[in-house]
Amino acid sequence: METLELLINGFAVALQGQSLLACLIGVIGGVIIGALPGLGPSTGVAVLLPLTFGRNPTTAIIMLAGIYYGAMFGGAISSTLINTPGDSAAVMTCVDGHPLAQQGRAGAALGMASLASFIGGTISIIIFTFLAPKLAEAVLWFGPPEYFALMVMGLSTVSGLTGKSPFKGMASMLVGLALSTVGVDLVTGKPRFCFGRPELFSGIEFITVALGLFGIAELINLAAGESGQLKRTEVKLSFRNMLPNKEDWGHSWPHILRGTFLGFFIGMLPGAGGTIASFISYSMAKRRSKRPELFGKGAIEGVAAPESANNAASVGAFVPLLALGVPGSATTAVLLGALMMFNLRPGPLIFQRAPEFVWGLIASMYVGNVMLVALLLLFIAAFVRVLDTPVHLLVASVFVLILAGSFSLNVGIFEVGITVAFGAIGYVMKRLEYPPAPLVLALVLGHMLENSFRQSLIMSRGDMSIFFTRPLSLILLAVAVAAVVIPAIRNYQRASASRSI
Repeated sequence: METLELLINGFAVALQGQSLLACLIGVIGGVIIGALPGLGPSTGVAVLLPLTFGRNPTTAIIMLAGIYYGAMFGGAISSTLINTPGDSAAVMTCVDGHPLAQQGRAGAALGMASLASFIGGTISIIIFTFLAPKLAEAVLWFGPPEYFALMVMGLSTVSGLTGKSPFKGMASMLVGLALSTVGVDLVTGKPRFCFGRPELFSGIEFITVALGLFGIAELINLAAGESGQLKRTEVKLSFRNMLPNKEDWGHSWPHILRGTFLGFFIGMLPGAGGTIASFISYSMAKRRSKRPELFGKGAIEGVAAPESANNAASVGAFVPLLALGVPGSATTAVLLGALMMFNLRPGPLIFQRAPEFVWGLIASMYVGNVMLVALLLLFIAAFVRVLDTPVHLLVASVFVLILAGSFSLNVGIFEVGITVAFGAIGYVMKRLEYPPAPLVLALVLGHMLENSFRQSLIMSRGDMSIFFTRPLSLILLAVAVAAVVIPAIRNYQRASASRSI
């Protein structure tokens, strides 16, 4: 009852005129930033942070939080319409969202993305409301061995992203792991594979690779007229046609619920975030789906699963931020700086010291989610009109957006060159049918995998048993092994059965 009373008081703060305006500005800005290639929520929050100077702290943080989860919504727009992820967490939405757009179901794909995001975000906020302080303690169970096991489990999902050839998928993953070793070694402080270029000291930016492999490669296909993209399947832009149908919901709702809880849990882990949550959620959806053969070709649940997961992860990231003062992602690190700027020190006591702020922020998340789903559903028809743009204009405009996004990462031409290079690589991979998703996943997880492994061995003085003597680490590794072995056994059984016929 006490929690409900505090939440009602929070709504009294969140529903004030200035709080509603701040939330609306934040979510609209977040959607725009999320849809623009290369920006992402962390960049958006950092760039718009000066707008909050001199404002009420609660109002200011409400706006910045709105940018964060608004960007998660917005990433699905460019992923679905032009196969270019606005942010790393939206990469998996490209895999089935864009094929649905090609089939004339862009409206349904965007509608499902919006509603799955809304459901995932809202359920996560409810969990956050009632369990945040206790959940924060669970984060403390994760040390380097547990993080290593979690990354291994994440890489085990690559078998669900390999397309027709497991060999090509594994080769793509190994290339991604190799690329993740570029940069300064955080343990020894020595540069590796940098070739004297200071731009590589911090490693290869994930988003430059994603923009090239998914965005520019797609544009080359469009320009060459080889991919059949943007076929003008006639679509009636009525509101009813913009929403998923009963069959879509039947296929999607189990994956939305699974992605929600998975995303929220992963979002609480520092350094994990929406990208890993969306990859794992998509892979699990494919494994548990009754029609896995449609994944990658336009399965609506392939949109629902990652979208519910990455939005749930954005809410989960607030648990360690507020309850422990530990940022779980780049965006929450910027938000931590904003909290300090307003003299709001996050930690276990913030719920007692600043209840008006905490509960006002939580209540604003409920309000912001409703604003987002209403805005996106109202404007789906306008977004779908992008598909009516002449191909030559679309290619030129999206190419400029991609290059501007990659340039904005470090305000340097070097990142632009990397993006273009990976665009060419992505085009060759498409022609040779090498899936790009395993490469991207390995590049994301590679840094954390290596660092967690080496930190664990430093802790144990080189004793590998540390990964098997800690219960949580052992469980995660067992799940990872099962994720690889069980599908292999099933495939072998199917092959044996087909030979015996």
